[in-house]
Formats: sequence, C-alpha cells, structure tokens
Amino acid sequence: MLQLKNVNLILEGEQGKKQILKDINLTLEDKRIYVMTGPNGGGKSSIAKTIMGIYPPTSGQIILNGEDISALGVTERARLGIGYAFQQPPRFKGIKVKDMLKLAAGEDSNLNICDLLYDVGLCSQDYLEREIDASFSGGELKRVEIASILARKLKVALFDEPEAGIDLWSFQSLTETFENLNRKYNTTIVIISHQERILRLAHQVIVIADGMVKEITTPHKFLGEIEKMESDCLCKNNCTFIGGKIDAQCDR
Repeated sequence: MLQLKNVNLILEGEQGKKQILKDINLTLEDKRIYVMTGPNGGGKSSIAKTIMGIYPPTSGQIILNGEDISALGVTERARLGIGYAFQQPPRFKGIKVKDMLKLAAGEDSNLNICDLLYDVGLCSQDYLEREIDASFSGGELKRVEIASILARKLKVALFDEPEAGIDLWSFQSLTETFENLNRKYNTTIVIISHQERILRLAHQVIVIADGMVKEITTPHKFLGEIEKMESDCLCKNNCTFIGGKIDAQCDR
C-alpha cells in the first residue's frame, strides 16, 4: 500500500516560488490500477514525480507498506520497488535493448525478454540487438522503457501518458499488458492518461486539477459525466452546416 498524507510541493520557478501540489491525500492499494486524469498543468505528473522522489515533498508524508519514505531519494525508492516511465524517455547510446532489459530484470534470470518486447508491440528479432540511439523514434523509446519497467516486477509502477507516440496496434497490446500485470502481480499501477480505453482499465479514476485531488471516482461514473457534458455543450449543438459551410452560433 502507498499513502500520501497532506503532501505539498513548492518549486522554484522563473517568477519565484510556486505551490504545485496542495494537501494531496491518497491511499493506493496493492493489485489495483489507478488512472490520474485532469487538465494539463493540473499537477498529475508532479504527483508521480513526488512519489518517485524526483521532487522531494515540501511537507507531508509518503508511506510505502508502513515505511515513511518521504526523505528518500530516487535511488533508494527504486530499490524499494518504485518505478517511473517518463513521458519522454531518455536515450541510452551504446546500450543494446537486450542489455537494458536484462539490467532492469536484475537477478530474475527466468524473465523472458522477448515476451516483454512483444507485450509492448516490438518484435524481438528486430530490437534485441539494436543500440538505443538516435535511430529510435519517440514511440520506440517509449515502448522499450515500458518493457524495462515491466521487467522489474515493481511494488508501484508509475506511467506518464504511456500511449504517447504509440500506434493503434501497439496501444491494444499495451492495454492488455497493464491488465496482465494487474492479474499476475501485486503491483500498484498508476497511469497518467486522458485516453478512454486506459480510463476503463482503472479500478479508480483520480481527477487532479489546480494541484489538488478534485475527485476519486469510478471509470463508469467519470466517463458518464464526460458524455453528459458533451451532450449538453451548446457550442457543439448549435454548430450546423449551411450551404456546405459551418455556421456556428455559440450561446455561451
């Protein structure tokens, strides 16, 4: 179980200090999938980076299985079983894909790295011997990084918009991978996403805005509210075609 208790985050910016997170309280249980969503700039990635230790919390506590890890850095938290997949993965020039996955797997010699690559939509014959260099596209880098996260069998796995740069076929494989990971392990999975298909994977949807937890709800309820908002939108309903041209009359 992962708990955030009254977590605040203040960062130094070009215009001085700014409060990014405000009294975040969350309890994330084992073997559950949580999807964080909300407007851009609302604090979703900052929460994930605070859990990982990239941003030390200004105040409050982060507790993993009863242990206060608030003062621990990224390396210590990684050793305890927390992993983070960046929205824009780093490149590791000179390292082959197979070596990176073996490094991630550590002592787990029984792990099938070919299956990992397949789960994220990559053919092992094409990628195992490739060096991770400038020839990799953003989508390829994303998939290799997600495979390395899966290889670690983490207690907490954080994914920042994992669908970014991934084609439709790979996206299908990716959602199945999250489902399989949830079935096989006790990993707490936290995904930052706006995608409906990923939202439907969640046991709970956490809505983040203005640096605060605005709502914790079910996918069914959340998506139902979105559909209602869209059906009630006067801008959309008042947009009509006249003579092959759009005539939009907005009432709000």
